[in-house]
Amino acid sequence: ASLILVVVPGPSVLFVIGRSLSHGRRGGVFSVLGNELGSLPLVAAVALGVGTVVAQSVVLFTVIKMLGAAYLIYLGVLAIRHRRAGLDTDAGDSRRALKSSTLLRQGFIVGVTNPKSIVFFVAALPQFVNFHAGAISVQMMVLGFVFILIAFVCDAVWALLASSAASWFARSPRRLAAVRGTGGGMMIALGGSLALTGNKD
Repeated sequence: ASLILVVVPGPSVLFVIGRSLSHGRRGGVFSVLGNELGSLPLVAAVALGVGTVVAQSVVLFTVIKMLGAAYLIYLGVLAIRHRRAGLDTDAGDSRRALKSSTLLRQGFIVGVTNPKSIVFFVAALPQFVNFHAGAISVQMMVLGFVFILIAFVCDAVWALLASSAASWFARSPRRLAAVRGTGGGMMIALGGSLALTGNKD
């Protein structure tokens, strides 16, 4: 069930592709890792019952949704503004590739502020729990971890595919700047669509 849900392209896939186009293979993979690490607190919250409260509170849900959307738009704007970073060596551009820790942190923030993940975990995890076996919270944590592991593998494949396409564009500074801008545009569009969707769609 997790594999079916993960392989269908959704917001996470668009985020990964956008990051891979803007920051290459390393940027894509570290963004995937950060994004999945950001899902861990959500699984823990759902397992402990906090996630249910958030999912049922329109105010809390909307606040988290708007924070996540705003951050995606912010990352998209940065990608567009810095799309020519490192291309014009004579321009004295001092910007360098993002550090791995920065990529992880940004991916983590996107993952932990994804309200759709909270709703999914609240709705799906209990369906596969064996209530007669006890340790319900532990079972939900394990199930959530399995889902995150599957998501990491699948999203990493998307990152590698997108970065491979970006490597062809890298042969031309103009094409590379264009593809970086496209990646930023995808994140802005994703943030906008997240902000405009219904509270619990």
